[in-house]
Amino acid sequence: MISEREKMNYVSETAKQRAEKLLKQMTVLEKVGQLNQKLYGFQIYQVKDNDIIFDDTFKNEVEKYSGLGILYGLYRADPWSEKNYTNGLYGKLAIKAYNKMQKYVLDNSRLKIPAMMSSECPHGHQALDSYLLPVNLAMGSSFNKKLVHDAYTVCAKELKQMGVHLALISLLDVARDPRWGRTEECFSEDPWLCSQMAGEVVQAVQNEGVNVVAKHFAAQGEGTGGVNASAARIGERELREIHLPAMKECCKHNVKGVMAAYNEIDGVYCHANKKLLTDILRSEMGFDGIVMADGCALDRLDTMTGDNVLSGAIALKAGVDVGLWDTAYGNLDKAIEKDYISIEELDKAVLRILEMKFEMELFDNPFIDEDKELESFDFEKYPEALNLARETVILLKNNNILPIKQDIKKIAVIGPNADEIYNQLGDYTPPVNEKKCKTILTGVKDIADKHNIDVKFAQGSLLTDVNESMINEAVNVANESDIVFLVLGGSSSRFGKVSFDTNGAAVSENGVSMDCGEGVDASEIELPYAQRKLAHAILNTGKKVITIVNGGRPYAMGDIAEKSDAIIYSFYSGMLGGKAIAEVIFGQVNPSGRLPISIPRSSGQIPAYYNFKNSYQGIHYYDKNDGAEFTFGDGLSYSKFEYTNVTINNTISLDELKNTGVNVKATVTNVSDFDGYAVPLVYISGLQGSVVRRVKELKGMDKVWLKSGEKKDIIINLPYDAFCVWDMQMNFKTETGKVKITLEEMGETVWFDTIEIKA
Repeated sequence: MISEREKMNYVSETAKQRAEKLLKQMTVLEKVGQLNQKLYGFQIYQVKDNDIIFDDTFKNEVEKYSGLGILYGLYRADPWSEKNYTNGLYGKLAIKAYNKMQKYVLDNSRLKIPAMMSSECPHGHQALDSYLLPVNLAMGSSFNKKLVHDAYTVCAKELKQMGVHLALISLLDVARDPRWGRTEECFSEDPWLCSQMAGEVVQAVQNEGVNVVAKHFAAQGEGTGGVNASAARIGERELREIHLPAMKECCKHNVKGVMAAYNEIDGVYCHANKKLLTDILRSEMGFDGIVMADGCALDRLDTMTGDNVLSGAIALKAGVDVGLWDTAYGNLDKAIEKDYISIEELDKAVLRILEMKFEMELFDNPFIDEDKELESFDFEKYPEALNLARETVILLKNNNILPIKQDIKKIAVIGPNADEIYNQLGDYTPPVNEKKCKTILTGVKDIADKHNIDVKFAQGSLLTDVNESMINEAVNVANESDIVFLVLGGSSSRFGKVSFDTNGAAVSENGVSMDCGEGVDASEIELPYAQRKLAHAILNTGKKVITIVNGGRPYAMGDIAEKSDAIIYSFYSGMLGGKAIAEVIFGQVNPSGRLPISIPRSSGQIPAYYNFKNSYQGIHYYDKNDGAEFTFGDGLSYSKFEYTNVTINNTISLDELKNTGVNVKATVTNVSDFDGYAVPLVYISGLQGSVVRRVKELKGMDKVWLKSGEKKDIIINLPYDAFCVWDMQMNFKTETGKVKITLEEMGETVWFDTIEIKA
C-alpha cells in the first residue's frame, strides 16, 4: 500500500510515468512474474466454513516472483473447473475471496504490486449466479447492435462489481466453416457484421470500467477442415478482407487487450507472428494494449522450436506480453540468460502490464468494499437478455401455420432439445439455477396453460443415440395431438459425459454428450442420425409439424426442411430462450432474427458462405441444387414491408465519398396487420477494379420498429471505408469505377442500383 504523501506526489504523474518509475526498481524475476499468468485460479482455493483456504501452489507462485501479474479464472465454475454451488465462489464469498487473494499478494510483494483478475466472459461471466446472454451467433442473428451493447452493459456492471479487470471475450473469430465446434462463438460469417457487434461489446464493457481482451487474433475461423486450432491456409488478402476488420474496429474503440489465436497462418503460428502482432496490430491499427497468449499455446510452439525457453523468447519478440498456463513464460529469465531476448524487450511487455494496473487505479484501490450491498442482476430488473433472445429467433419457413391459431387444443412437444436447459446455453457456461430458466417445453406450457391448450411431451431420442422405444412413444404422442413442435439440434453442454484437455477444451470422442463447442468439431453437419430418424417418424404421421432447430452451428436439414410446415432456427439463445421461442410461436413476439451464417444443403457444399469471390460459381455442384439451403440474411416475419422512394447519388467523387459517404435513403411501410421490425440490409458489389471482388458484401443495416400501417424514412450511410479494397499492392484504398448497391429484406432483393465513383 502507498502512503498518503506518495498519493499526493502521484497526482501530477501519468500512469506510464508511475509504471516506468516502478519498473526501474524490479528484479528480472519480478518482471517475469508480471508476465507469467500460470495459475488456474479455480484450483488455488477451497471453501471451508465460509472461509477461503489458499493452497501452496498459489503461495509458492507469489513467493517465487514476489507478487503476481494476473490471476486467471478465480470465479470460473463449470465441469472442467469442478466448481459449483457447493464448492465455488459467489455473492459475498466471492468478494471475500478476491480481497483475501489480493491481500496475500500485496503482503508478499516486495514492491506492493497488486494482481489483476482475468475471467472468461464469452456470453456473460462464466461464474456462479451470472447474468448470461445468448451466444455470439445468436446475437449476430438479432442484427441489432444497440441491443447487444445494452445487454453487454449489464454483464459489465456485474463484472465490475466482482472485481474482474480483464474480460476475455470472443469478438474476433469469423465463422467460415460450420464444422468448427466454436462456430457459436462467432457473430457471423460476415466480417462487417462481426465488426459492428465486436465494436459495440468493447464500448459497452469498457465504459463500465472493465478492460476487454478480444479473442482470438487471427483467422481461427478459417481452420483446415473445420478442425479447431488447425492451419489457416489463406493468403494475406483473405486475412485482411475477412479476419482483420473486427480487430480494426475494436482498436477504433481503444480495446485494452487481445488474445492471440492457436492456429498458424501460412506456416507461422499467430503466437510467433511479429508481422501480425506488432506490425499490423500495433503499427497499422494503433493498438497500445496488452497481447495475451491463449491457454498453453506458447508451449505448443515447441513443435516448431524444440526448445521451451526459445518458444517463450520467440513469442515475446513477436509481441505476446502475457502467457496463460504455459511453462514458456515462466522461463523468460532463462531466455535472458541465454541471450534469446534482451532486458529491453522484457521491459517493454512488463511496462504495459504495470501501466494498465496504474490506469485502473489498482495501486490506490486494490480491494473491494465487502460492506457494500451486492446488486442482483436478475432478468426482471434487467430484461436485456430476454429482449435479445426474442430478436435472435429466426423464422425460416412458414406455410401459413404460424402464429398458432386459437383453435388448437392439443400440442405435442417432441425432441431431445425440448426440455434440456444446458442444451440451449452454449459452451463456456457455468452451473445455473434452473428455476430461473425456460426451456422450450416450459415456455410453451406457460402460454398454452393460459389458453387451455393441452401439452404432451416426449423426448423421442437422445442427442445422438437412437432409441426405438422413445421414438414409438413420441409417435403415439404426436398422433394424439393437433400439431407437433419438433425440437431438434445440438448441444455444447459440458454437463454430461465429457473429458477435458489441459486448456479446458472438450476432448472429442464417440459417446460424448455434446456435438458442438470447443474441441468438438464435426466431419458432417447433417443433424445426427438419431434425430433424423425421429423426425421422419413424426413427419410420417401426417400431423402438422413445426420444426425448431436449436444449436451452435448450422445443421443441414435435408428433407426435414422440405416436409416441415414451418421452421424456426435458434442458435443457443440463453436461459430464457425457451420463453422467447414460445412467444414467437404463439404470436406474442414477431420474429425478426435473420441468419448470420448460411445453412448448407450438405457438408459437401462447405464453404457455403454468401460472400464468395466473383471469380467462380460458388456452391455449384452437379448433384445438388445451387446455393445454400438457407443463406445469410434469410429470415421471415409475420409482417410485410414495402420500400419506396429509394434514392442514392449515382455519381460521386473520391473527395465527396471521403466527406459524406453514400446515403441510401428509403421509405419503409408496414403493409400488414402485425407490428414488427423491418431489417433492411445494404450490400455492395464491386463491378470494376484491380482485384477480384466478392459477389456481394454487407456494408450497412438498420432495424426499424413499425406498427401496422406505419411508414418511416430511413437513411443507411455507407462510409468511405465501405468501398475500399486491398489493391494489387496491398494498399487499402477506394478505386474508381462502378459499384452495384442492393437493398434486401428477409433475404429478398427489394431494390438495386449502380453508382459510379470518379476521381
